[in-house]
Amino acid sequence: MLNEDVLKIVLNDKTFSQREAEEIVGSRGRLFKLIGSGGIRAEKIPFNRQNGRWYCNAYDVIKNASLK
Repeated sequence: MLNEDVLKIVLNDKTFSQREAEEIVGSRGRLFKLIGSGGIRAEKIPFNRQNGRWYCNAYDVIKNASLK
């Protein structure tokens, strides 16, 4: 699909915060389940701190979006 390829090119280097991503995918639980299964690429910076910031790949988040 052409539109999906364009989104992949444009959004692959963009990120969403944890709160933005959980709003888009539907819930916090679903977000962490998708991160755990590899459906959404995410990293926590700094990774060794409890209060680190999450950076979720924008293309993966949009691909797994749910309608409320």
